[in-house]
Amino acid sequence: MPTMPDFPPPPSPHPERAAPRLDQRLLFLAGLFAVLLNFPLLAVFDHDGRVGGVPVLYLYVLLLWILLVGLTAYLVRKTKEE
Repeated sequence: MPTMPDFPPPPSPHPERAAPRLDQRLLFLAGLFAVLLNFPLLAVFDHDGRVGGVPVLYLYVLLLWILLVGLTAYLVRKTKEE
Protein backbone atom coordinates (compact mmCIF):
# COMPACT_ATOMS: atom_id res chain seq x y z
CA MET A 1 0.00 0.00 0.00
CA PRO A 2 1.50 3.39 -0.96
CA THR A 3 2.16 5.73 1.93
CA MET A 4 1.53 9.43 2.04
CA PRO A 5 4.65 11.50 1.49
CA ASP A 6 5.79 13.55 4.45
CA PHE A 7 5.59 17.21 3.58
CA PRO A 8 7.36 19.67 5.83
CA PRO A 9 5.02 22.00 7.70
CA PRO A 10 4.67 25.46 6.20
CA PRO A 11 6.80 28.07 7.91
CA SER A 12 4.69 30.16 10.24
CA PRO A 13 6.62 33.44 10.34
CA HIS A 14 7.54 35.09 7.07
CA PRO A 15 10.73 37.08 7.74
CA GLU A 16 11.10 37.89 4.05
CA ARG A 17 7.75 39.69 4.17
CA ALA A 18 8.56 41.61 7.36
CA ALA A 19 11.56 43.43 5.87
CA PRO A 20 9.72 45.20 3.01
CA ARG A 21 6.92 46.17 5.37
CA LEU A 22 9.45 47.63 7.81
CA ASP A 23 11.15 49.46 4.96
CA GLN A 24 7.84 50.98 3.90
CA ARG A 25 6.99 52.07 7.43
CA LEU A 26 10.40 53.63 8.01
CA LEU A 27 10.22 55.40 4.64
CA PHE A 28 6.77 56.76 5.53
CA LEU A 29 8.09 57.90 8.91
CA ALA A 30 11.03 59.69 7.27
CA GLY A 31 8.69 61.42 4.80
CA LEU A 32 6.30 62.45 7.56
CA PHE A 33 9.04 64.00 9.64
CA ALA A 34 10.55 65.68 6.58
CA VAL A 35 7.20 67.42 6.09
CA LEU A 36 6.87 68.27 9.80
CA LEU A 37 10.36 69.78 9.87
CA ASN A 38 9.95 71.79 6.68
CA PHE A 39 9.37 75.53 6.22
CA PRO A 40 5.60 76.00 6.50
CA LEU A 41 5.28 74.29 9.88
CA LEU A 42 8.54 75.68 11.22
CA ALA A 43 7.27 79.17 10.39
CA VAL A 44 4.17 78.56 12.51
CA PHE A 45 6.32 77.94 15.58
CA ASP A 46 8.88 80.67 14.83
CA HIS A 47 7.71 83.49 17.11
CA ASP A 48 8.81 85.14 20.34
CA GLY A 49 6.77 82.84 22.60
CA ARG A 50 8.46 80.74 25.25
CA VAL A 51 7.41 77.64 27.19
CA GLY A 52 9.26 77.27 30.46
CA GLY A 53 11.89 79.73 29.24
CA VAL A 54 12.57 77.69 26.06
CA PRO A 55 11.68 79.18 22.67
CA VAL A 56 8.69 77.47 21.06
CA LEU A 57 10.60 76.65 17.86
CA TYR A 58 13.39 74.87 19.76
CA LEU A 59 10.84 72.94 21.80
CA TYR A 60 8.95 71.91 18.64
CA VAL A 61 12.11 70.63 16.93
CA LEU A 62 13.29 68.83 20.09
CA LEU A 63 9.94 67.11 20.67
CA LEU A 64 9.70 66.03 17.03
CA TRP A 65 13.24 64.64 17.15
CA ILE A 66 12.46 62.67 20.34
CA LEU A 67 9.25 61.37 18.74
CA LEU A 68 11.13 60.33 15.58
CA VAL A 69 13.77 58.42 17.55
CA GLY A 70 11.12 56.76 19.71
CA LEU A 71 8.90 55.68 16.81
CA THR A 72 11.88 54.38 14.85
CA ALA A 73 13.07 52.34 17.83
CA TYR A 74 9.55 51.00 18.38
CA LEU A 75 9.17 49.90 14.73
CA VAL A 76 12.58 48.24 14.58
CA ARG A 77 12.20 46.46 17.92
CA LYS A 78 8.63 45.33 17.17
CA THR A 79 9.75 43.80 13.86
CA LYS A 80 12.72 42.00 15.41
CA GLU A 81 10.48 40.41 18.07
CA GLU A 82 8.15 38.93 15.40
